[in-house]
Amino acid sequence: MDQQEWLAGQFEDHRPHLRAVAYRMLGSLSEADDAVQDAWLRLNRADTSEVENLGGWLTTVVARVALNMLRARNTRREQPLDVHLPDPIIDPTEGSNPEHEALLADSVGLALLVVLETLTPAERLAFVLHDMFAVPFDEIAPIMERSPEATRQLASRARRRVRGAAPVPDADLTVQWEVAEAFLAAGNFDALVAVLDPDVVLRADGGPTGISQQIRGAETVASQALLWSRVDLTMRRALINGAAGMVSFLHGRPFSIAAITVKNGKVAEIDFLADAERLAQLDLTQLGE
Repeated sequence: MDQQEWLAGQFEDHRPHLRAVAYRMLGSLSEADDAVQDAWLRLNRADTSEVENLGGWLTTVVARVALNMLRARNTRREQPLDVHLPDPIIDPTEGSNPEHEALLADSVGLALLVVLETLTPAERLAFVLHDMFAVPFDEIAPIMERSPEATRQLASRARRRVRGAAPVPDADLTVQWEVAEAFLAAGNFDALVAVLDPDVVLRADGGPTGISQQIRGAETVASQALLWSRVDLTMRRALINGAAGMVSFLHGRPFSIAAITVKNGKVAEIDFLADAERLAQLDLTQLGE
């Protein structure tokens, strides 16, 4: 086996980890794949003869690429989007495939990724690498050209924001399904309010041409849910980022994806992706449509 073949084999061994890093950094599956591909191209051009930890080296490369992509993304947006949901990872209720399991290690729910979207690129990098992948601050600091102490402060600030905004979901999937089913079965306002956390948050990402909004409070969310219950949708249960969720179809076409966050036996957060363009790019054949 020559050096190029050996490197290719090593890279494939590390690919699931690198894709997981990029997905948490970018919240986009296509951009994560682009970042990983960029790392492969850089690996081909680099002299790695003195690299002792190839996995660490590749992680650093992917993180740097993702950081640049985040900064470029923020520069392109003249105005921040009202609501932008990360790409969901969808699996049938029977369980996720190994590739998705690698992406979702440590239960990276959609609600957490939504909060990561609110961080600055530097905060996100520090938090993702240190808190999610246990990369030491001494190794993260050079990526951002900051001191380890400054990097530690970035991660700490990000951690406080995540803890303050991302609900910690009930881990029991059976409980999640029971609460999600109760929400869908609720036929009146009072029944809906009863299954919702008083401070429930509903986010809807309708894309550039759709309706995007964020509303809060059990009564407000219940009123909105009653309006949508009048639409003749076909609902299918699905795992959304490893948690209970629903995919709805209208006349056989994907209409929305709902990630439901259950906390203390109540619906604490509902994240709807209803961007027709993004929905059209998803493979939902596994759900029976």
